[in-house]
Amino acid sequence: MSKPSIKVLVAVAMVLLLGASQDLTAQFTQFRGGHSDPGVRGGPEGAGGPIPGLTADEGEMFTVGLADFSEEEKVEDGVGPRFNFVGCAGCHSQPAIGGTSAAVNPLLRVVDDLGFGARNEIPWFITRDGPIREARLVLNPDGTRDGGVTNLFVISGHKDAGKCNIEQPKFERETRNRNIIFRIPSPTFGTGLIEQIKDSTILANLNANSSTKSSLGIRGRVNRNGNDGTITRFGWKAQNKSLLIFSAEAYNVEMGITSEGFQQERDETKECQFAMVPNDVTPGVRQIGAIENFANFQRFLDQPKASPDTPGGKPSIDRGREQFSNVGCVHCHTPTLKTPKYTTVAALADQSANLFSDLALHAMGPELADSILQGVARGDEFRTSPLWGLGQRIFFLHDGRTTDLVEAIRAHKSDGSSKFKASEANAVIDKYNRLDDREKQDLLNFLRSL
Repeated sequence: MSKPSIKVLVAVAMVLLLGASQDLTAQFTQFRGGHSDPGVRGGPEGAGGPIPGLTADEGEMFTVGLADFSEEEKVEDGVGPRFNFVGCAGCHSQPAIGGTSAAVNPLLRVVDDLGFGARNEIPWFITRDGPIREARLVLNPDGTRDGGVTNLFVISGHKDAGKCNIEQPKFERETRNRNIIFRIPSPTFGTGLIEQIKDSTILANLNANSSTKSSLGIRGRVNRNGNDGTITRFGWKAQNKSLLIFSAEAYNVEMGITSEGFQQERDETKECQFAMVPNDVTPGVRQIGAIENFANFQRFLDQPKASPDTPGGKPSIDRGREQFSNVGCVHCHTPTLKTPKYTTVAALADQSANLFSDLALHAMGPELADSILQGVARGDEFRTSPLWGLGQRIFFLHDGRTTDLVEAIRAHKSDGSSKFKASEANAVIDKYNRLDDREKQDLLNFLRSL
Protein backbone atom coordinates (compact mmCIF):
# COMPACT_ATOMS: atom_id res chain seq x y z
CA MET A 1 0.00 0.00 0.00
CA SER A 2 1.47 3.36 -1.03
CA LYS A 3 2.16 6.03 1.57
CA PRO A 4 -0.11 9.09 1.69
CA SER A 5 1.31 12.13 -0.14
CA ILE A 6 2.61 15.22 1.67
CA LYS A 7 -0.44 17.15 0.45
CA VAL A 8 -2.77 14.57 1.98
CA LEU A 9 -0.90 14.62 5.30
CA VAL A 10 -1.00 18.43 5.41
CA ALA A 11 -4.72 18.41 4.58
CA VAL A 12 -5.38 15.91 7.35
CA ALA A 13 -3.40 18.00 9.84
CA MET A 14 -5.34 21.13 8.88
CA VAL A 15 -8.63 19.29 9.30
CA LEU A 16 -7.66 18.12 12.78
CA LEU A 17 -6.30 21.52 13.85
CA LEU A 18 -9.39 23.34 12.68
CA GLY A 19 -11.76 20.95 14.50
CA ALA A 20 -13.22 18.82 11.75
CA SER A 21 -16.88 17.95 11.65
CA GLN A 22 -17.87 14.35 12.31
CA ASP A 23 -18.55 13.87 8.61
CA LEU A 24 -15.00 14.93 7.66
CA THR A 25 -13.55 12.80 10.45
CA ALA A 26 -15.51 9.84 9.16
CA GLN A 27 -14.22 10.41 5.63
CA PHE A 28 -10.61 10.59 6.89
CA THR A 29 -11.15 7.45 8.95
CA GLN A 30 -12.31 5.63 5.84
CA PHE A 31 -9.24 6.91 3.94
CA ARG A 32 -6.90 5.39 6.51
CA GLY A 33 -8.83 2.12 6.48
CA GLY A 34 -11.10 2.55 9.48
CA HIS A 35 -14.72 3.23 10.35
CA SER A 36 -16.51 5.76 12.52
CA ASP A 37 -19.90 7.07 13.54
CA PRO A 38 -20.89 9.61 10.84
CA GLY A 39 -22.64 11.61 13.56
CA VAL A 40 -26.02 13.29 13.81
CA ARG A 41 -27.34 13.48 10.28
CA GLY A 42 -28.40 16.68 8.59
CA GLY A 43 -31.49 17.27 6.51
CA PRO A 44 -35.12 17.46 7.62
CA GLU A 45 -36.06 16.45 11.16
CA GLY A 46 -38.43 13.78 9.85
CA ALA A 47 -40.21 13.71 13.21
CA GLY A 48 -42.49 15.72 15.46
CA GLY A 49 -45.57 15.93 13.27
CA PRO A 50 -48.94 14.18 13.62
CA ILE A 51 -49.58 10.79 12.11
CA PRO A 52 -51.47 11.08 8.79
CA GLY A 53 -55.18 10.34 8.70
CA LEU A 54 -56.31 11.87 11.99
CA THR A 55 -59.86 13.13 12.22
CA ALA A 56 -60.51 16.83 12.87
CA ASP A 57 -61.10 16.10 16.57
CA GLU A 58 -57.95 13.98 16.81
CA GLY A 59 -55.94 16.70 15.07
CA GLU A 60 -57.21 19.21 17.62
CA MET A 61 -56.28 16.84 20.46
CA PHE A 62 -52.77 16.64 19.01
CA THR A 63 -52.48 20.43 18.82
CA VAL A 64 -53.83 21.02 22.33
CA GLY A 65 -51.64 18.22 23.66
CA LEU A 66 -48.56 19.73 21.99
CA ALA A 67 -49.28 23.08 23.67
CA ASP A 68 -49.63 21.46 27.10
CA PHE A 69 -46.55 19.29 26.49
CA SER A 70 -44.59 22.47 25.63
CA GLU A 71 -45.76 24.54 28.61
CA GLU A 72 -43.46 25.25 31.55
CA GLU A 73 -45.09 24.99 34.99
CA LYS A 74 -44.55 27.07 38.15
CA VAL A 75 -44.54 26.45 41.89
CA GLU A 76 -48.09 27.81 42.05
CA ASP A 77 -49.11 25.17 39.50
CA GLY A 78 -47.78 22.43 41.75
CA VAL A 79 -44.15 21.99 40.70
CA GLY A 80 -42.26 20.23 43.48
CA PRO A 81 -41.57 20.01 46.31
CA ARG A 82 -38.97 17.83 44.56
CA PHE A 83 -38.59 17.85 40.79
CA ASN A 84 -36.26 17.45 37.81
CA PHE A 85 -37.59 20.08 35.40
CA VAL A 86 -40.64 22.26 34.83
CA GLY A 87 -41.94 20.99 31.48
CA CYS A 88 -42.09 17.95 29.20
CA ALA A 89 -40.66 19.51 26.04
CA GLY A 90 -37.50 20.68 27.79
CA CYS A 91 -36.36 17.08 28.16
CA HIS A 92 -37.98 15.77 24.97
CA SER A 93 -36.77 18.12 22.24
CA GLN A 94 -34.19 16.45 19.97
CA PRO A 95 -34.63 16.71 17.02
CA ALA A 96 -38.18 18.03 17.61
CA ILE A 97 -40.65 18.24 20.49
CA GLY A 98 -41.38 14.69 21.58
CA GLY A 99 -37.80 13.53 21.10
CA THR A 100 -34.95 13.10 23.55
CA SER A 101 -31.98 15.03 25.04
CA ALA A 102 -30.88 18.05 22.99
CA ALA A 103 -27.34 19.36 22.53
CA VAL A 104 -27.77 22.11 25.15
CA ASN A 105 -28.93 20.79 28.52
CA PRO A 106 -31.99 22.72 29.79
CA LEU A 107 -31.56 21.58 33.40
CA LEU A 108 -29.02 24.32 34.05
CA ARG A 109 -31.90 26.80 33.60
CA VAL A 110 -33.37 25.56 36.89
CA VAL A 111 -30.56 27.34 38.74
CA ASP A 112 -29.62 29.97 36.13
CA ASP A 113 -32.95 31.63 35.28
CA LEU A 114 -35.96 29.80 36.73
CA GLY A 115 -35.48 31.08 40.26
CA PHE A 116 -34.49 27.84 42.01
CA GLY A 117 -30.82 28.67 42.54
CA ALA A 118 -30.97 29.71 46.20
CA ARG A 119 -30.96 26.18 47.61
CA ASN A 120 -29.87 24.11 44.62
CA GLU A 121 -26.61 23.33 42.91
CA ILE A 122 -26.25 21.63 39.54
CA PRO A 123 -25.22 17.98 40.23
CA TRP A 124 -21.87 16.92 38.81
CA PHE A 125 -23.48 14.62 36.25
CA ILE A 126 -25.48 17.45 34.63
CA THR A 127 -23.33 19.46 32.21
CA ARG A 128 -24.20 22.08 29.61
CA ASP A 129 -23.37 19.85 26.62
CA GLY A 130 -24.17 16.53 28.29
CA PRO A 131 -27.41 14.53 28.39
CA ILE A 132 -30.40 15.22 30.60
CA ARG A 133 -30.08 12.62 33.34
CA GLU A 134 -32.55 11.25 35.84
CA ALA A 135 -30.91 9.85 39.00
CA ARG A 136 -31.88 6.67 40.83
CA LEU A 137 -30.39 5.18 43.98
CA VAL A 138 -29.91 1.42 43.94
CA LEU A 139 -30.21 0.91 47.72
CA ASN A 140 -31.82 2.72 50.62
CA PRO A 141 -29.64 3.67 53.65
CA ASP A 142 -30.80 0.50 55.44
CA GLY A 143 -29.61 -1.70 52.59
CA THR A 144 -33.03 -2.48 51.14
CA ARG A 145 -33.67 -1.91 47.45
CA ASP A 146 -34.62 1.54 46.23
CA GLY A 147 -34.61 1.99 42.44
CA GLY A 148 -37.03 4.93 42.36
CA VAL A 149 -36.26 8.35 40.95
CA THR A 150 -34.36 10.67 43.29
CA ASN A 151 -35.28 14.19 42.19
CA LEU A 152 -32.44 16.56 41.39
CA PHE A 153 -33.90 19.80 42.75
CA VAL A 154 -36.12 21.24 45.49
CA ILE A 155 -38.34 24.34 45.50
CA SER A 156 -36.80 25.64 48.74
CA GLY A 157 -35.55 29.20 48.36
CA HIS A 158 -37.79 30.03 45.39
CA LYS A 159 -39.67 33.33 45.82
CA ASP A 160 -43.01 31.45 45.73
CA ALA A 161 -41.94 28.60 48.04
CA GLY A 162 -42.62 30.35 51.35
CA LYS A 163 -41.13 28.51 54.34
CA CYS A 164 -40.38 25.30 52.46
CA ASN A 165 -36.97 24.24 53.73
CA ILE A 166 -36.30 20.73 52.41
CA GLU A 167 -32.78 20.00 51.13
CA GLN A 168 -31.40 18.90 47.79
CA PRO A 169 -30.09 15.29 47.81
CA LYS A 170 -26.39 14.67 48.48
CA PHE A 171 -25.36 13.12 45.19
CA GLU A 172 -21.63 13.22 45.89
CA ARG A 173 -22.06 10.82 48.80
CA GLU A 174 -24.11 8.39 46.73
CA THR A 175 -21.55 8.62 43.94
CA ARG A 176 -18.72 7.73 46.33
CA ASN A 177 -20.79 4.77 47.52
CA ARG A 178 -21.44 3.69 43.91
CA ASN A 179 -25.12 3.76 44.71
CA ILE A 180 -26.36 5.95 41.87
CA ILE A 181 -27.40 5.17 38.30
CA PHE A 182 -28.79 7.34 35.53
CA ARG A 183 -31.47 7.32 32.84
CA ILE A 184 -31.93 9.69 29.91
CA PRO A 185 -35.27 10.63 28.29
CA SER A 186 -36.54 8.18 25.71
CA PRO A 187 -38.09 9.55 22.48
CA THR A 188 -41.89 9.45 22.25
CA PHE A 189 -42.23 9.51 18.44
CA GLY A 190 -44.48 6.73 17.16
CA THR A 191 -45.49 5.61 20.64
CA GLY A 192 -49.17 5.55 19.69
CA LEU A 193 -48.33 2.75 17.25
CA ILE A 194 -46.39 0.89 19.94
CA GLU A 195 -49.37 1.21 22.28
CA GLN A 196 -51.65 -0.48 19.72
CA ILE A 197 -49.48 -3.52 18.92
CA LYS A 198 -51.20 -6.65 20.19
CA ASP A 199 -49.59 -8.82 22.85
CA SER A 200 -49.94 -11.81 20.54
CA THR A 201 -47.93 -9.98 17.85
CA ILE A 202 -45.12 -9.25 20.30
CA LEU A 203 -45.06 -12.86 21.53
CA ALA A 204 -45.17 -14.34 18.03
CA ASN A 205 -42.24 -12.18 16.98
CA LEU A 206 -40.30 -13.06 20.13
CA ASN A 207 -40.80 -16.78 19.42
CA ALA A 208 -39.94 -16.52 15.71
CA ASN A 209 -36.61 -17.88 14.43
CA SER A 210 -36.11 -19.53 17.81
CA SER A 211 -33.37 -21.90 16.68
CA THR A 212 -31.28 -19.08 15.17
CA LYS A 213 -31.78 -16.92 18.24
CA SER A 214 -30.87 -19.81 20.52
CA SER A 215 -27.65 -20.45 18.57
CA LEU A 216 -26.70 -16.82 19.13
CA GLY A 217 -27.53 -16.92 22.84
CA ILE A 218 -30.54 -14.61 22.41
CA ARG A 219 -33.42 -15.35 24.76
CA GLY A 220 -35.58 -12.39 25.67
CA ARG A 221 -38.86 -12.17 27.54
CA VAL A 222 -41.65 -9.65 27.97
CA ASN A 223 -42.39 -7.51 30.99
CA ARG A 224 -45.96 -7.74 32.29
CA ASN A 225 -48.44 -5.79 34.33
CA GLY A 226 -48.72 -7.34 37.78
CA ASN A 227 -52.52 -7.34 37.83
CA ASP A 228 -53.97 -8.17 34.43
CA GLY A 229 -50.85 -9.90 33.08
CA THR A 230 -50.78 -7.97 29.81
CA ILE A 231 -47.48 -6.91 28.25
CA THR A 232 -46.01 -3.60 29.37
CA ARG A 233 -43.91 -1.78 26.78
CA PHE A 234 -42.91 1.80 27.70
CA GLY A 235 -39.78 2.89 29.55
CA TRP A 236 -36.20 1.63 29.56
CA LYS A 237 -37.32 -1.63 31.17
CA ALA A 238 -40.75 -1.77 29.50
CA GLN A 239 -42.25 -1.10 32.92
CA ASN A 240 -45.28 0.99 31.88
CA LYS A 241 -48.41 -0.28 30.18
CA SER A 242 -49.91 2.78 28.48
CA LEU A 243 -49.16 6.35 27.47
CA LEU A 244 -51.65 7.63 30.04
CA ILE A 245 -49.85 5.83 32.87
CA PHE A 246 -46.49 6.89 31.44
CA SER A 247 -47.66 10.53 31.31
CA ALA A 248 -49.17 10.61 34.79
CA GLU A 249 -46.09 9.01 36.32
CA ALA A 250 -43.72 11.40 34.53
CA TYR A 251 -45.80 14.40 35.63
CA ASN A 252 -45.38 13.31 39.24
CA VAL A 253 -41.81 12.01 39.07
CA GLU A 254 -40.21 14.64 36.83
CA MET A 255 -42.17 17.76 37.82
CA GLY A 256 -43.63 16.78 41.18
CA ILE A 257 -47.14 17.52 39.92
CA THR A 258 -49.86 15.18 41.16
CA SER A 259 -52.93 14.27 39.11
CA GLU A 260 -55.84 11.89 39.04
CA GLY A 261 -53.35 9.25 37.91
CA PHE A 262 -50.92 9.76 40.82
CA GLN A 263 -52.74 11.55 43.63
CA GLN A 264 -50.19 11.64 46.45
CA GLU A 265 -47.18 13.94 46.67
CA ARG A 266 -43.77 12.26 46.73
CA ASP A 267 -42.78 14.63 49.53
CA GLU A 268 -45.67 15.59 51.84
CA THR A 269 -43.81 18.21 53.89
CA LYS A 270 -46.67 20.53 54.86
CA GLU A 271 -44.73 23.78 54.42
CA CYS A 272 -43.96 22.82 50.81
CA GLN A 273 -47.52 22.44 49.48
CA PHE A 274 -48.73 25.38 47.36
CA ALA A 275 -51.43 23.93 45.12
CA MET A 276 -54.45 21.75 45.67
CA VAL A 277 -53.73 18.03 45.91
CA PRO A 278 -53.91 16.52 43.41
CA ASN A 279 -52.49 19.51 41.56
CA ASP A 280 -54.00 18.76 38.15
CA VAL A 281 -57.51 17.32 37.79
CA THR A 282 -60.20 17.16 35.12
CA PRO A 283 -61.50 20.75 35.06
CA GLY A 284 -65.04 19.93 33.96
CA VAL A 285 -67.26 17.64 31.95
CA ARG A 286 -66.26 19.35 28.66
CA GLN A 287 -62.52 19.52 29.43
CA ILE A 288 -59.70 17.09 30.08
CA GLY A 289 -56.65 17.25 32.31
CA ALA A 290 -52.98 17.65 31.44
CA ILE A 291 -52.08 13.97 31.61
CA GLU A 292 -54.72 13.16 28.96
CA ASN A 293 -53.34 15.98 26.81
CA PHE A 294 -49.79 14.64 27.17
CA ALA A 295 -50.96 11.13 26.26
CA ASN A 296 -52.94 12.35 23.25
CA PHE A 297 -49.99 14.31 21.89
CA GLN A 298 -47.69 11.29 22.14
CA ARG A 299 -50.35 8.89 20.83
CA PHE A 300 -50.82 10.93 17.65
CA LEU A 301 -47.11 11.62 17.02
CA ASP A 302 -45.99 10.06 13.76
CA GLN A 303 -43.12 7.61 13.62
CA PRO A 304 -39.74 9.08 12.54
CA LYS A 305 -38.91 8.95 8.85
CA ALA A 306 -35.64 7.50 7.59
CA SER A 307 -33.39 9.64 5.38
CA PRO A 308 -30.61 8.88 2.86
CA ASP A 309 -28.86 12.11 3.93
CA THR A 310 -25.85 10.32 5.44
CA PRO A 311 -22.30 9.71 4.20
CA GLY A 312 -22.19 6.96 1.59
CA GLY A 313 -25.72 7.62 0.37
CA LYS A 314 -28.22 4.96 -0.62
CA PRO A 315 -25.73 2.29 -1.84
CA SER A 316 -23.94 2.27 1.52
CA ILE A 317 -27.22 2.41 3.45
CA ASP A 318 -28.60 -0.55 1.50
CA ARG A 319 -25.45 -2.59 2.14
CA GLY A 320 -25.61 -1.60 5.82
CA ARG A 321 -29.20 -2.81 6.08
CA GLU A 322 -28.02 -6.21 4.80
CA GLN A 323 -25.22 -6.31 7.39
CA PHE A 324 -27.71 -5.38 10.11
CA SER A 325 -29.56 -8.56 9.19
CA ASN A 326 -26.51 -10.73 8.51
CA VAL A 327 -24.83 -10.18 11.88
CA GLY A 328 -28.11 -10.78 13.74
CA CYS A 329 -29.10 -7.33 15.02
CA VAL A 330 -32.58 -7.95 13.62
CA HIS A 331 -33.24 -10.73 16.13
CA CYS A 332 -33.76 -8.14 18.88
CA HIS A 333 -34.14 -4.93 16.87
CA THR A 334 -37.11 -6.21 14.83
CA PRO A 335 -37.47 -3.81 11.88
CA THR A 336 -41.28 -3.78 11.75
CA LEU A 337 -44.25 -4.81 13.86
CA LYS A 338 -47.81 -4.41 12.62
CA THR A 339 -50.69 -2.77 14.44
CA PRO A 340 -54.04 -4.62 14.33
CA LYS A 341 -56.59 -4.09 11.60
CA TYR A 342 -59.04 -2.47 14.00
CA THR A 343 -58.14 0.06 16.68
CA THR A 344 -59.95 2.88 18.47
CA VAL A 345 -58.03 5.36 16.28
CA ALA A 346 -58.38 4.56 12.58
CA ALA A 347 -55.10 6.33 11.73
CA LEU A 348 -53.24 3.84 13.96
CA ALA A 349 -54.88 0.73 12.48
CA ASP A 350 -53.15 -1.71 10.15
CA GLN A 351 -49.90 0.26 10.20
CA SER A 352 -46.31 -0.88 9.86
CA ALA A 353 -44.47 0.42 12.92
CA ASN A 354 -40.84 0.55 11.75
CA LEU A 355 -39.53 0.69 15.28
CA PHE A 356 -36.54 -1.70 15.12
CA SER A 357 -37.43 -3.27 18.47
CA ASP A 358 -39.10 -6.43 19.73
CA LEU A 359 -40.30 -4.53 22.84
CA ALA A 360 -38.91 -7.38 24.94
CA LEU A 361 -36.41 -7.53 27.77
CA HIS A 362 -32.90 -8.86 27.17
CA ALA A 363 -30.03 -9.48 29.58
CA MET A 364 -27.22 -7.10 28.61
CA GLY A 365 -24.47 -8.23 30.97
CA PRO A 366 -22.68 -6.52 33.86
CA GLU A 367 -21.25 -3.62 31.83
CA LEU A 368 -24.71 -2.18 31.17
CA ALA A 369 -26.49 -3.57 34.24
CA ASP A 370 -27.92 -0.94 36.58
CA SER A 371 -29.18 -3.29 39.35
CA ILE A 372 -32.66 -1.69 39.16
CA LEU A 373 -35.70 -3.99 39.26
CA GLN A 374 -38.90 -2.89 37.49
CA GLY A 375 -41.78 -5.29 37.01
CA VAL A 376 -40.19 -8.63 36.19
CA ALA A 377 -37.10 -6.90 34.73
CA ARG A 378 -33.90 -7.81 36.53
CA GLY A 379 -30.97 -5.53 37.16
CA ASP A 380 -29.26 -6.49 33.90
CA GLU A 381 -32.34 -6.51 31.66
CA PHE A 382 -33.48 -3.71 29.37
CA ARG A 383 -36.17 -3.34 26.74
CA THR A 384 -34.72 -3.43 23.23
CA SER A 385 -34.45 0.27 22.49
CA PRO A 386 -36.38 1.27 19.33
CA LEU A 387 -33.92 2.59 16.74
CA TRP A 388 -36.29 4.70 14.64
CA GLY A 389 -35.04 8.28 14.74
CA LEU A 390 -31.55 7.15 15.77
CA GLY A 391 -29.98 9.18 12.96
CA GLN A 392 -30.65 12.40 14.86
CA ARG A 393 -30.00 11.26 18.41
CA ILE A 394 -27.00 12.69 20.23
CA PHE A 395 -26.70 10.47 23.34
CA PHE A 396 -26.85 6.68 23.50
CA LEU A 397 -27.60 3.88 25.95
CA HIS A 398 -29.89 4.14 28.97
CA ASP A 399 -27.58 6.51 30.85
CA GLY A 400 -26.33 8.61 27.92
CA ARG A 401 -22.75 7.56 28.58
CA THR A 402 -21.62 8.06 24.98
CA THR A 403 -22.30 10.11 21.87
CA ASP A 404 -20.43 7.60 19.71
CA LEU A 405 -22.51 4.95 17.99
CA VAL A 406 -19.48 2.64 17.73
CA GLU A 407 -19.02 2.75 21.51
CA ALA A 408 -22.73 2.09 22.00
CA ILE A 409 -22.53 -1.02 19.81
CA ARG A 410 -19.43 -2.30 21.61
CA ALA A 411 -21.11 -1.79 25.00
CA HIS A 412 -23.61 -4.50 24.02
CA LYS A 413 -20.85 -7.08 24.54
CA SER A 414 -20.21 -8.01 28.15
CA ASP A 415 -18.92 -11.22 29.75
CA GLY A 416 -20.72 -12.67 32.73
CA SER A 417 -19.85 -12.06 36.36
CA SER A 418 -20.70 -13.53 39.75
CA LYS A 419 -23.79 -11.28 39.81
CA PHE A 420 -24.98 -11.08 36.20
CA LYS A 421 -25.05 -13.37 33.17
CA ALA A 422 -23.18 -12.58 29.97
CA SER A 423 -24.92 -10.28 27.50
CA GLU A 424 -27.34 -11.93 25.09
CA ALA A 425 -25.78 -9.78 22.36
CA ASN A 426 -22.25 -11.21 22.68
CA ALA A 427 -22.38 -13.52 19.65
CA VAL A 428 -23.93 -10.80 17.49
CA ILE A 429 -21.23 -8.30 18.49
CA ASP A 430 -18.58 -10.92 17.75
CA LYS A 431 -20.00 -11.17 14.22
CA TYR A 432 -20.04 -7.38 13.96
CA ASN A 433 -16.37 -7.25 15.05
CA ARG A 434 -15.46 -9.68 12.26
CA LEU A 435 -16.80 -7.34 9.57
CA ASP A 436 -14.20 -5.43 7.61
CA ASP A 437 -14.04 -1.64 7.93
CA ARG A 438 -16.18 -0.90 4.90
CA GLU A 439 -18.88 -3.29 6.07
CA LYS A 440 -18.87 -1.68 9.52
CA GLN A 441 -19.05 1.78 7.96
CA ASP A 442 -22.01 0.71 5.84
CA LEU A 443 -23.78 -0.57 8.94
CA LEU A 444 -23.11 2.69 10.79
CA ASN A 445 -24.34 4.71 7.80
CA PHE A 446 -27.52 2.62 7.75
CA LEU A 447 -28.17 3.22 11.44
CA ARG A 448 -27.64 6.96 11.02
CA SER A 449 -30.18 6.95 8.16
CA LEU A 450 -32.97 5.83 10.51
